[in-house]
Amino acid sequence: MTMLLRSALYVPASNSRALQKAPTLDCDSVILDLEDAVAPSAKVSAREAALEFAGSGALGERMLVIRANALDTPWGRDDIPAIAYSGAHGVLVPKINSASDVEEVDKLLEGAPPEFAMWAMIETCAAIMALAEIAAAARSSRLSGFVSGTNDLLKEMRAAPMPGRPNLIAMLALTVAAGRASGLTVLDGVYNDFGDHAGFAAECRQGRDFGFDGKTLIHPGQITAANECYGPSTEQLADARNIVAAFARSENAEAGVIEVDGKMVERLHLSIAEETIARAERIHERERQTSGS
Repeated sequence: MTMLLRSALYVPASNSRALQKAPTLDCDSVILDLEDAVAPSAKVSAREAALEFAGSGALGERMLVIRANALDTPWGRDDIPAIAYSGAHGVLVPKINSASDVEEVDKLLEGAPPEFAMWAMIETCAAIMALAEIAAAARSSRLSGFVSGTNDLLKEMRAAPMPGRPNLIAMLALTVAAGRASGLTVLDGVYNDFGDHAGFAAECRQGRDFGFDGKTLIHPGQITAANECYGPSTEQLADARNIVAAFARSENAEAGVIEVDGKMVERLHLSIAEETIARAERIHERERQTSGS
């Protein structure tokens, strides 16, 4: 079953209290951070803490990813192979600029469990210009996901954060398109002002409408809104069930286009409807497991 990734919370691996709290939170995924959130003097101890957490299985069946330090740092080449055998589901690698970077990471993951995933941060101008070749590297590597690093991208562009992200729209759309072309999971970047609930909700809706699978988060207070936004609404689920039921009727068995509730609906909409229902079922199962019922 495909893992839910509506909400992926960054947790500093150097923060023991945050690590203890992580299993109690309702996020779909946790990304233990060894990079931005960890001071240079704490890099090694943070790695050890992340490996211990991953080995404990405290997160259950939810996806656990560890963000390593970049390849060109003193810690990255030690982080990546250690994470591969930690019990985590995958590694998130920052500053991926080319297909050759993907290949280099893949070599460092040699011998890891077959299902172990590599995610790449798309956060540099070079990565944007090389999106097609980076995504295509998934055909011959463990690469299975893109994560937008909008803060670093803005910094490198010498651009300012703007409401609605008009200066990032092209890059966000290209990231989703390149990811989809190679069958990758694609997660949106973080929203820094965790006290701005309306702004965060608006950015979640924007990311969802762009086609992202979910959003990366910096604060537990953002989890509920992300989960709600990236899950189908009651109305969307009802529409999906109506479409599936309509195509299931014997008179529509061979039809390519039919009318449902006054709208023309094609078989591509049937596929979307089936995925919407499947996603709702995964969310229901996740909630059932969380509640213990």
